[in-house]
Amino acid sequence: MTQSHGVRPLLEVQHLQIAYGKKRLFQKQEPAPAVWDVSFELSEGETMALVGESGSGKTTIARAIAGLMTSRKGQIVFDNHDITKPISHRARELIRPIQYVFQNPDSSLNPRRKISYSLGRPLELFFGLSGAKKQQRMEELLVSVDLDVHYLDRFPRQLSGGEVQRVAIAQALAAEPQLILCDEIVSALDVSVQANILDLLKELQAKHGIAYLFIAHDLAVVRWLADRVVVLYQGRIMESGTPEDIFSAPFQPYTEMLLESIPEPEPDESLLLAKDPASDLSDDEVKRDCCPFVSRCPYQIEFVCDREVPLVQNVTGNHTIHCHVSVDELMQKQQTH
Repeated sequence: MTQSHGVRPLLEVQHLQIAYGKKRLFQKQEPAPAVWDVSFELSEGETMALVGESGSGKTTIARAIAGLMTSRKGQIVFDNHDITKPISHRARELIRPIQYVFQNPDSSLNPRRKISYSLGRPLELFFGLSGAKKQQRMEELLVSVDLDVHYLDRFPRQLSGGEVQRVAIAQALAAEPQLILCDEIVSALDVSVQANILDLLKELQAKHGIAYLFIAHDLAVVRWLADRVVVLYQGRIMESGTPEDIFSAPFQPYTEMLLESIPEPEPDESLLLAKDPASDLSDDEVKRDCCPFVSRCPYQIEFVCDREVPLVQNVTGNHTIHCHVSVDELMQKQQTH
Protein backbone atom coordinates (compact mmCIF):
# COMPACT_ATOMS: atom_id res chain seq x y z
CA MET A 1 0.00 0.00 0.00
CA THR A 2 1.29 3.45 -0.84
CA GLN A 3 1.55 5.39 2.39
CA SER A 4 0.71 9.04 2.98
CA HIS A 5 2.60 11.39 5.26
CA GLY A 6 -0.39 13.22 6.78
CA VAL A 7 -1.60 13.00 10.36
CA ARG A 8 -4.31 10.56 9.32
CA PRO A 9 -5.56 9.21 6.00
CA LEU A 10 -8.68 10.89 4.69
CA LEU A 11 -9.16 8.13 2.13
CA GLU A 12 -8.09 4.49 2.35
CA VAL A 13 -8.44 2.14 -0.62
CA GLN A 14 -7.72 -1.41 0.47
CA HIS A 15 -7.17 -4.35 -1.92
CA LEU A 16 -9.75 -3.02 -4.37
CA GLN A 17 -10.89 -5.33 -7.16
CA ILE A 18 -13.47 -4.28 -9.74
CA ALA A 19 -14.81 -6.09 -12.80
CA TYR A 20 -17.26 -5.08 -15.51
CA GLY A 21 -20.16 -7.44 -16.03
CA LYS A 22 -21.21 -10.48 -14.04
CA LYS A 23 -20.53 -14.18 -14.30
CA ARG A 24 -23.04 -15.74 -16.68
CA LEU A 25 -24.71 -19.13 -16.58
CA PHE A 26 -22.34 -21.93 -17.66
CA GLN A 27 -19.42 -19.49 -17.64
CA LYS A 28 -16.45 -21.15 -15.93
CA GLN A 29 -14.71 -17.98 -14.74
CA GLU A 30 -15.83 -14.53 -13.62
CA PRO A 31 -15.01 -11.60 -15.95
CA ALA A 32 -11.38 -10.46 -15.84
CA PRO A 33 -10.97 -7.59 -13.38
CA ALA A 34 -10.50 -4.02 -14.58
CA VAL A 35 -8.85 -3.23 -11.23
CA TRP A 36 -6.82 -5.82 -9.34
CA ASP A 37 -5.71 -5.58 -5.68
CA VAL A 38 -5.17 -1.80 -5.63
CA SER A 39 -4.35 -0.18 -2.28
CA PHE A 40 -3.36 3.39 -1.39
CA GLU A 41 -4.00 6.16 1.13
CA LEU A 42 -4.67 9.85 0.66
CA SER A 43 -4.27 12.47 3.40
CA GLU A 44 -6.22 15.67 3.97
CA GLY A 45 -5.06 18.46 1.69
CA GLU A 46 -2.91 16.13 -0.40
CA THR A 47 -2.90 15.51 -4.15
CA MET A 48 -2.46 12.00 -5.46
CA ALA A 49 -2.28 11.37 -9.19
CA LEU A 50 -3.35 8.11 -10.79
CA VAL A 51 -1.51 7.86 -14.10
CA GLY A 52 -1.72 5.35 -16.92
CA GLU A 53 -2.94 4.68 -20.43
CA SER A 54 -6.58 4.23 -21.36
CA GLY A 55 -7.82 1.01 -19.79
CA SER A 56 -5.42 1.14 -16.85
CA GLY A 57 -8.28 1.39 -14.33
CA LYS A 58 -7.83 5.03 -13.26
CA THR A 59 -11.39 6.17 -13.88
CA THR A 60 -12.82 2.89 -12.62
CA ILE A 61 -11.13 3.46 -9.25
CA ALA A 62 -12.42 7.04 -9.07
CA ARG A 63 -15.95 5.97 -9.94
CA ALA A 64 -15.86 3.33 -7.20
CA ILE A 65 -14.76 5.96 -4.67
CA ALA A 66 -17.61 8.19 -5.84
CA GLY A 67 -20.05 5.30 -5.47
CA LEU A 68 -20.80 5.12 -9.18
CA MET A 69 -19.42 1.57 -9.43
CA THR A 70 -19.51 -1.43 -7.12
CA SER A 71 -16.33 -3.29 -6.24
CA ARG A 72 -16.05 -7.06 -6.33
CA LYS A 73 -13.61 -7.17 -3.41
CA GLY A 74 -11.81 -4.75 -1.11
CA GLN A 75 -12.83 -1.76 0.97
CA ILE A 76 -12.99 2.01 0.58
CA VAL A 77 -12.85 4.05 3.79
CA PHE A 78 -13.43 7.81 3.83
CA ASP A 79 -12.94 9.84 7.01
CA ASN A 80 -13.23 6.62 9.05
CA HIS A 81 -16.51 5.62 7.34
CA ASP A 82 -16.86 2.57 5.10
CA ILE A 83 -18.11 3.89 1.73
CA THR A 84 -17.61 0.73 -0.31
CA LYS A 85 -21.36 0.73 -0.96
CA PRO A 86 -22.88 2.51 -4.02
CA ILE A 87 -23.89 6.15 -3.75
CA SER A 88 -27.60 5.27 -3.58
CA HIS A 89 -26.91 3.55 -0.25
CA ARG A 90 -24.70 6.29 1.24
CA ALA A 91 -25.88 8.83 3.77
CA ARG A 92 -26.06 12.42 2.47
CA GLU A 93 -23.34 13.50 4.91
CA LEU A 94 -21.00 11.06 3.14
CA ILE A 95 -21.98 12.21 -0.36
CA ARG A 96 -21.34 15.94 0.09
CA PRO A 97 -17.61 15.71 1.06
CA ILE A 98 -16.66 13.78 -2.12
CA GLN A 99 -17.23 15.57 -5.40
CA TYR A 100 -16.44 14.52 -8.98
CA VAL A 101 -15.23 16.77 -11.83
CA PHE A 102 -15.53 14.94 -15.14
CA GLN A 103 -13.41 15.18 -18.28
CA ASN A 104 -16.57 16.16 -20.15
CA PRO A 105 -18.45 18.79 -18.12
CA ASP A 106 -21.66 17.84 -19.94
CA SER A 107 -21.74 14.98 -17.44
CA SER A 108 -22.46 17.45 -14.64
CA LEU A 109 -23.64 20.65 -16.37
CA ASN A 110 -27.06 20.63 -17.98
CA PRO A 111 -26.58 22.15 -21.47
CA ARG A 112 -30.20 23.38 -21.45
CA ARG A 113 -29.85 25.22 -18.15
CA LYS A 114 -27.98 28.37 -17.24
CA ILE A 115 -24.88 28.24 -15.05
CA SER A 116 -26.96 29.56 -12.14
CA TYR A 117 -28.92 26.30 -12.18
CA SER A 118 -25.80 24.12 -12.03
CA LEU A 119 -24.28 26.11 -9.17
CA GLY A 120 -27.56 26.51 -7.32
CA ARG A 121 -28.52 22.84 -7.11
CA PRO A 122 -25.81 21.72 -4.65
CA LEU A 123 -26.41 24.84 -2.54
CA GLU A 124 -30.07 23.93 -2.25
CA LEU A 125 -29.47 20.21 -1.75
CA PHE A 126 -26.69 20.32 0.83
CA PHE A 127 -27.25 23.62 2.60
CA GLY A 128 -30.87 24.57 1.93
CA LEU A 129 -29.89 27.97 0.51
CA SER A 130 -32.35 30.05 -1.47
CA GLY A 131 -32.99 33.62 -2.53
CA ALA A 132 -30.37 36.26 -1.81
CA LYS A 133 -28.12 33.91 0.19
CA LYS A 134 -27.96 31.45 -2.68
CA GLN A 135 -27.30 34.25 -5.18
CA GLN A 136 -24.48 35.62 -3.05
CA ARG A 137 -22.88 32.22 -2.65
CA MET A 138 -23.08 31.48 -6.40
CA GLU A 139 -21.34 34.77 -7.14
CA GLU A 140 -18.63 33.94 -4.59
CA LEU A 141 -18.09 30.56 -6.23
CA LEU A 142 -17.61 32.10 -9.68
CA VAL A 143 -15.16 34.67 -8.33
CA SER A 144 -13.22 31.87 -6.60
CA VAL A 145 -12.59 30.24 -10.01
CA ASP A 146 -11.73 33.57 -11.66
CA LEU A 147 -14.99 34.06 -13.56
CA ASP A 148 -17.20 37.13 -13.64
CA VAL A 149 -20.58 36.92 -11.86
CA HIS A 150 -22.34 37.58 -15.17
CA TYR A 151 -21.53 33.99 -16.17
CA LEU A 152 -24.51 32.94 -14.04
CA ASP A 153 -26.79 34.01 -16.90
CA ARG A 154 -24.93 32.07 -19.59
CA PHE A 155 -25.41 28.57 -20.94
CA PRO A 156 -22.54 26.03 -21.09
CA ARG A 157 -22.45 26.27 -24.91
CA GLN A 158 -21.56 29.97 -24.60
CA LEU A 159 -18.36 29.17 -22.69
CA SER A 160 -14.91 28.05 -23.82
CA GLY A 161 -13.53 24.69 -22.73
CA GLY A 162 -11.46 26.25 -19.95
CA GLU A 163 -14.40 28.33 -18.72
CA VAL A 164 -16.68 25.30 -18.63
CA GLN A 165 -14.16 23.41 -16.51
CA ARG A 166 -13.91 26.36 -14.14
CA VAL A 167 -17.69 26.24 -13.72
CA ALA A 168 -17.51 22.48 -13.11
CA ILE A 169 -14.88 23.09 -10.42
CA ALA A 170 -17.08 25.81 -8.89
CA GLN A 171 -19.99 23.36 -8.85
CA ALA A 172 -17.85 20.86 -6.94
CA LEU A 173 -16.72 23.60 -4.54
CA ALA A 174 -20.36 24.46 -3.83
CA ALA A 175 -20.61 21.29 -1.73
CA GLU A 176 -17.61 22.38 0.37
CA PRO A 177 -15.90 19.02 -0.22
CA GLN A 178 -12.93 17.45 1.49
CA LEU A 179 -12.04 15.44 -1.61
CA ILE A 180 -12.44 16.23 -5.31
CA LEU A 181 -12.00 13.49 -7.90
CA CYS A 182 -10.53 15.16 -11.00
CA ASP A 183 -10.98 12.82 -13.97
CA GLU A 184 -8.80 13.90 -16.92
CA ILE A 185 -10.14 17.43 -16.48
CA VAL A 186 -7.39 19.12 -18.50
CA SER A 187 -6.74 16.50 -21.18
CA ALA A 188 -8.97 18.20 -23.79
CA LEU A 189 -7.59 21.71 -23.15
CA ASP A 190 -4.76 23.65 -24.76
CA VAL A 191 -1.46 23.58 -22.88
CA SER A 192 -1.74 27.19 -21.72
CA VAL A 193 -5.30 26.61 -20.46
CA GLN A 194 -4.16 23.40 -18.74
CA ALA A 195 -1.56 25.40 -16.82
CA ASN A 196 -4.17 27.93 -15.72
CA ILE A 197 -6.50 25.21 -14.44
CA LEU A 198 -3.66 23.50 -12.56
CA ASP A 199 -2.70 26.83 -11.00
CA LEU A 200 -6.33 27.31 -9.95
CA LEU A 201 -6.48 23.87 -8.32
CA LYS A 202 -3.32 24.65 -6.36
CA GLU A 203 -4.75 27.95 -5.14
CA LEU A 204 -8.04 26.38 -4.08
CA GLN A 205 -6.23 23.60 -2.26
CA ALA A 206 -4.08 26.08 -0.34
CA LYS A 207 -7.16 28.08 0.62
CA HIS A 208 -9.60 25.29 1.50
CA GLY A 209 -7.37 22.31 2.33
CA ILE A 210 -9.05 20.11 -0.29
CA ALA A 211 -7.56 16.75 -1.21
CA TYR A 212 -7.43 15.80 -4.89
CA LEU A 213 -7.38 12.43 -6.60
CA PHE A 214 -6.12 13.58 -9.99
CA ILE A 215 -6.48 11.21 -12.94
CA ALA A 216 -4.30 11.66 -16.01
CA HIS A 217 -2.59 9.71 -18.77
CA ASP A 218 0.25 12.22 -19.08
CA LEU A 219 2.96 12.25 -16.42
CA ALA A 220 4.06 15.72 -17.49
CA VAL A 221 0.69 17.16 -16.43
CA VAL A 222 0.90 15.84 -12.86
CA ARG A 223 4.57 16.58 -12.24
CA TRP A 224 3.93 20.01 -10.78
CA LEU A 225 0.54 19.37 -9.18
CA ALA A 226 0.85 16.01 -7.39
CA ASP A 227 2.35 15.22 -4.00
CA ARG A 228 2.40 11.52 -4.86
CA VAL A 229 1.92 9.52 -8.04
CA VAL A 230 0.57 6.00 -8.58
CA VAL A 231 1.30 4.47 -11.99
CA LEU A 232 -1.31 1.93 -13.14
CA TYR A 233 -1.30 -0.60 -15.95
CA GLN A 234 -4.01 -3.15 -16.74
CA GLY A 235 -5.67 -2.33 -13.42
CA ARG A 236 -2.59 -2.94 -11.27
CA ILE A 237 -0.14 -0.65 -9.51
CA MET A 238 3.26 -0.70 -11.21
CA GLU A 239 5.05 2.09 -9.34
CA SER A 240 4.32 4.71 -6.69
CA GLY A 241 6.19 7.59 -5.10
CA THR A 242 6.65 11.34 -5.15
CA PRO A 243 6.99 13.11 -8.52
CA GLU A 244 10.72 13.36 -7.83
CA ASP A 245 10.83 9.58 -7.36
CA ILE A 246 8.80 8.86 -10.48
CA PHE A 247 10.89 11.14 -12.69
CA SER A 248 14.22 9.75 -11.46
CA ALA A 249 15.74 6.37 -12.37
CA PRO A 250 15.24 3.57 -11.64
CA PHE A 251 11.79 3.31 -13.19
CA GLN A 252 9.38 0.45 -13.47
CA PRO A 253 9.63 -0.43 -17.21
CA TYR A 254 6.08 0.75 -17.87
CA THR A 255 6.79 4.09 -16.16
CA GLU A 256 9.86 4.37 -18.38
CA MET A 257 7.61 4.00 -21.42
CA LEU A 258 5.27 6.73 -20.16
CA LEU A 259 8.17 9.08 -19.51
CA GLU A 260 9.61 8.48 -22.96
CA SER A 261 6.24 9.33 -24.49
CA ILE A 262 6.52 12.90 -23.15
CA PRO A 263 7.35 15.07 -26.20
CA GLU A 264 10.90 16.35 -26.48
CA PRO A 265 12.30 18.94 -28.94
CA GLU A 266 14.00 16.11 -30.90
CA PRO A 267 12.52 12.88 -29.57
CA ASP A 268 14.32 9.66 -30.32
CA GLU A 269 12.35 6.51 -31.00
CA SER A 270 12.03 4.47 -27.82
CA LEU A 271 12.52 0.73 -27.73
CA LEU A 272 9.55 0.57 -25.40
CA LEU A 273 7.33 2.68 -27.61
CA ALA A 274 8.24 0.52 -30.58
CA LYS A 275 6.37 -2.33 -28.94
CA ASP A 276 2.89 -2.90 -30.32
CA PRO A 277 0.18 -2.10 -27.71
CA ALA A 278 -1.96 -4.72 -29.42
CA SER A 279 0.34 -7.34 -27.92
CA ASP A 280 -1.05 -6.63 -24.44
CA LEU A 281 -2.48 -9.49 -22.49
CA SER A 282 -5.98 -10.55 -23.43
CA ASP A 283 -8.86 -10.29 -20.97
CA ASP A 284 -8.45 -13.95 -20.05
CA GLU A 285 -4.72 -13.56 -19.48
CA VAL A 286 -5.03 -10.44 -17.30
CA LYS A 287 -6.39 -12.51 -14.44
CA ARG A 288 -3.53 -14.97 -14.25
CA ASP A 289 -0.58 -14.54 -11.92
CA CYS A 290 2.02 -12.71 -13.96
CA CYS A 291 3.23 -9.23 -14.79
CA PRO A 292 0.62 -7.54 -17.00
CA PHE A 293 3.36 -5.63 -18.83
CA VAL A 294 5.35 -8.74 -19.76
CA SER A 295 4.53 -8.74 -23.48
CA ARG A 296 5.78 -5.15 -23.92
CA CYS A 297 8.76 -5.18 -21.56
CA PRO A 298 12.30 -5.33 -23.01
CA TYR A 299 13.71 -6.47 -19.66
CA GLN A 300 11.47 -9.46 -19.02
CA ILE A 301 12.96 -12.48 -17.28
CA GLU A 302 12.06 -15.68 -19.08
CA PHE A 303 9.85 -18.13 -17.15
CA VAL A 304 9.47 -15.61 -14.31
CA CYS A 305 7.69 -12.45 -15.47
CA ASP A 306 5.07 -14.43 -17.40
CA ARG A 307 4.38 -16.78 -14.49
CA GLU A 308 4.63 -14.83 -11.24
CA VAL A 309 3.13 -11.64 -9.81
CA PRO A 310 5.78 -8.86 -9.80
CA LEU A 311 7.76 -8.34 -6.61
CA VAL A 312 7.16 -5.12 -4.67
CA GLN A 313 10.57 -3.51 -4.26
CA ASN A 314 11.21 -0.50 -2.05
CA VAL A 315 13.62 1.94 -3.68
CA THR A 316 13.76 4.79 -1.17
CA GLY A 317 11.25 6.01 1.40
CA ASN A 318 7.78 5.42 -0.02
CA HIS A 319 9.03 4.86 -3.57
CA THR A 320 8.06 1.33 -4.63
CA ILE A 321 8.42 -0.54 -7.91
CA HIS A 322 6.45 -3.67 -8.82
CA CYS A 323 8.93 -5.62 -10.93
CA HIS A 324 10.91 -8.90 -10.98
CA VAL A 325 14.01 -7.14 -12.29
CA SER A 326 16.08 -5.89 -9.36
CA VAL A 327 16.33 -2.17 -8.66
CA ASP A 328 20.09 -2.22 -9.27
CA GLU A 329 19.68 -3.98 -12.62
CA LEU A 330 16.92 -1.59 -13.71
CA MET A 331 19.16 1.36 -12.84
CA GLN A 332 22.03 -0.08 -14.86
CA LYS A 333 19.88 -0.85 -17.91
CA GLN A 334 18.10 2.53 -17.91
CA GLN A 335 21.27 4.56 -17.52
CA THR A 336 22.60 3.03 -20.74
CA HIS A 337 19.54 4.18 -22.78
